[in-house]
Amino acid sequence: MATLVNNITAADWSPRVGSPGDVVQDLADIDQCIGIIVTSRKGSDPHRPLFGCDAWLWVDAPANVAIPNTTREVVDALTLWEPRVEIVGVTASVTDIGQVTAAITWQPVGTTAQQTTEVTIGK
Repeated sequence: MATLVNNITAADWSPRVGSPGDVVQDLADIDQCIGIIVTSRKGSDPHRPLFGCDAWLWVDAPANVAIPNTTREVVDALTLWEPRVEIVGVTASVTDIGQVTAAITWQPVGTTAQQTTEVTIGK
């Protein structure tokens, strides 16, 4: 269902990925942006070559190497590219061959209301 511009009430909003004509607002916008940042490979945006996250580089590594490196890459990328949040924690786990899932706990800057975004990272 399309959202009319006049019906957008939040300062933070963006088009909903996969739903043409719809938008996400407030916390849902931040949640979507976190997913986009973590799953975008650095260099994939020609106008912002440093945008994204290199967590995918570690998905084939042994768990004891993949988990801490994935966690570091996620924290580094979100610290740089999502200034609206404070990262509370990242829990990474190997979920399949060539796949890591990161549960990212965050809170909007200036609040204590924690949210969790789960992102699957794979090659």
